[in-house]
This record gives sequence, C-alpha cells and structure tokens, in this order.
Amino acid sequence: MEIFLIRALQFVLAISILILIHEGGHFLFAKLFGIRVEKFFLFFDPWFHLFQFKPKNSDTTYGVGWLPLGGYCKIAGMIDESFDTEQMKQPAQPWEFRTKPAWQRLLVMIGGVLFNFLLALFIYAMILFTWGDSYIPVRNMSHGMRFNTEAKQLGFRDGDILIGTDKGEFKDFSADLYRDLSEAAYAEIIRDGKAMRINLPGEINLLGMLKNDPPFVRPLLPCVVDSVLPQSPAATSGMRKGDRIVGFNGKPVGSYNEFTEHIARLSDVLAVATTSADSLKARKATIVVEHAAQANAQGASLTDTLSVTLTPQLLVGFNVKSLAALYEPVTIEYGFLESLPAGVSYGIGVLTGYVDDLKYVFSAEGAKSLGGFGAIGSLFPPVWDWYVFWKMTAFISIMLAFMNLLPIPALDGGHVLFLIYEMITRRKPSETFMIRAEYVGFAILIILMLVANMNDVLRWLGYM
Repeated sequence: MEIFLIRALQFVLAISILILIHEGGHFLFAKLFGIRVEKFFLFFDPWFHLFQFKPKNSDTTYGVGWLPLGGYCKIAGMIDESFDTEQMKQPAQPWEFRTKPAWQRLLVMIGGVLFNFLLALFIYAMILFTWGDSYIPVRNMSHGMRFNTEAKQLGFRDGDILIGTDKGEFKDFSADLYRDLSEAAYAEIIRDGKAMRINLPGEINLLGMLKNDPPFVRPLLPCVVDSVLPQSPAATSGMRKGDRIVGFNGKPVGSYNEFTEHIARLSDVLAVATTSADSLKARKATIVVEHAAQANAQGASLTDTLSVTLTPQLLVGFNVKSLAALYEPVTIEYGFLESLPAGVSYGIGVLTGYVDDLKYVFSAEGAKSLGGFGAIGSLFPPVWDWYVFWKMTAFISIMLAFMNLLPIPALDGGHVLFLIYEMITRRKPSETFMIRAEYVGFAILIILMLVANMNDVLRWLGYM
C-alpha cells in the first residue's frame, strides 16, 4: 500500500505541474491578445469543485476540481470541451477568442504545447546541471550481454560485448540501443577479445524486441551471490556470499539472467498446480553452487548441491551485484550555461525516439501495449527519488505536448488544423461544424482512454 501511495503522489504532483504549465500557456497568450479567460482550473469540476476564488476586478475564476483527469482554461468565445453553445449564440464581443485574427488564435492554441515542450527542455537542463549525466558505457560492460533465441539466430552469442551499429556507437544500455539494433544494417561487437561485425536485417520489430520474454538483449550478470537474506530459503540451504550458482534443477546456469529464466519457466509449472501438494512439489529445487572460498587439493572450486524450497512467490532469497556495482559509471558534469544546450539536445532526442516509436501503436500488439493512468503511474519509482521524478515529469511533458498536437478535434492539434485551414482558404469553419467536430473528438478521446485503462486492468488481472 505504501508503494502505491508513493507512486500515486508522484503521479498526481507531476500531472498537476504539467496541467498548470499547459493551461498557463493558453492563459498567457490569451491575456497577451486581450482575450477574456473565464475559468482556470486544475482538474475537472463536473457538478462541483473543491475550491475556487475570483480576484477583485478580475474576469477569471481560479479553482481546483475533484476529477484529476486534466484541467482547463475556459476562453471566452471559443468552442472547447465545456460545450458552452449558449455563449456562441450571443453577439460576438471584442474580448472574445472568435473575434481575434487567426494568427493570434493559433498562438493561443499552441501555447499549451509550447510551454509543455519548453518545460521538458528546462527540466532536462536542470537535471544535467544538478546531477550531471551519469551512465555506464556499453563497451565497458566486460561481462557482455545475454541474448534471446531470436538474437542468437542472427549471429549473436552470450558474452558478446556490443559496441555500436552503422548508426553509431552505443552510449548506454537504453531504449536507444534497441532502436539502433532494430534499424541497423550491422552491429559491431567484441567476442573473445576480437572485433567482429554481425549483419542485421534492418527491420527488426522494436516492440517485439522489448516485449519478448526474455527480451532481445540484456546486460549479462554473473550468477555470484552478493548477499543472502536472513531466514530465506537460500540461507536455510547453506548458500553463502561469494557462491557461484552453476546449476538449477539439473540444468546448467551460466549467468543470473539464465537463472531468472529458469525461475520464470518454473512459474508456468506453478500456475497449473491444482493442489497444495503439487505447488509444494513445484517449489522444491536443487541448486548447484561453487564455493569460492574453498578448493580441493588440485585447487579446483568445491561444488555443493543444495536442496531449496522456494517461497510461494518463487523467491530464493539472494542478491547478485547490480550493474552499478559491477561497472564504474561515467559522469559528465555541466555548468549552468552548458546545461541549457545539452538539455535541449537531450529533450529533442527523447522526442525523436518517442515519435519514432508511435508507429507501433497502430499494430495489434501495439494497441495492447497502450497504458492508462496505472501504466503511467508505474513509471515512477516505489521510493521518492527526485532525480527519477523530474526525469519522468519531463518525459510525460514531452509526451503530452506531442499527443496534444495530434489533429484530433477536442485536442489542441484539432483546433490548430482548423485554424491553418482558415488561414489558407480565408474561410472559417461554421460554428455548427466546430461543435460537432468537438463532440466527435471528445468521443474519440474517451474511447482511447477507456482502451488504455482497460489494458491496465487486464494486465493487473493477468490476462495480458
């Protein structure tokens, strides 16, 4: 419950910041051009609100709604999600949105997207200024990588050290590495100390690379025990720090990645167990370890076969070294002025990758990968970490900025599309058309929201 609350608080705080900035963009340009803003609300307020006030001599009512699905800035003389058709029946006033030149209305509509994007770039710049850019270079991962069956069919082997592709050298192990591999004509690796090149098809499905179990490639982690949890199955069996696990249930284990794959297959067996006896039988395992601190007369490590009864969650109770403990991170420090262009470059890279990945949304598998509020909330860590919080807030800000630019009525992009049409043709769409388009766009958004959040529920229930 505590983890849920921490993630929920981070999500609500991030969304609140982004809504205020987005609607603030619309508000600023509206005020700049003398357009009256009637309401400025954080969150929606159907039927009632949590709080509102109207400053003296102000035309704007500020408040907080109860439904945390967004916010709004109600601009006089504009057809928006409020569907205030009565106002549109009245004579047009000079302070209304509809009486202003098209270029001013266009700036009002893109103000929210512009502010979200600028916010993301500023956050990335301040992250670099405060924490620097810390990462583990892929070429320094001397234990190499663990590849799945699909990757091995292309020529990769476990232990290969990835260097780069024809698109450039890899920086760190991130989504960019997967993108480059999916589009590359070849990959450069080091195998057994020798540089090699592996030809690639140039059109590997990125979504499949990430969603396959196991995924296309992961950093290889040695299966050497770094710590044993007290009173765990590992502790009871006699497992000790420094032991190397070399076998599980009669099958060889070459890495911690391989060990977790064996555990995953065991979970499939446990899932079909119908009785407690069957469940207990599935959880009984044998683990072969090499005791690093002991050796026989010839100097070879002594092996031991341990009998272990895993927990109902299939936990053994030991940890191995993380990537950060195995390899020394590289940190690039930035001064304040240096961080600004670096943040812009980083943000543009994130946007480019996000836009490129959207093509997979229109596939059947991509539609299943859509996530709602639960999926977005799970992006935040289970403990409060300001570095991760600001990084995720910047990413969501870029995501919202781009999504809002989609040419769907009810989104900023829909209004922008109609304004561009008006500027080109010198003809303004009728108010009746705009109202109907707003209804259609709103319906599309509701359907998308229902599908995304239904996917969250199905994942939670284990059906996806």
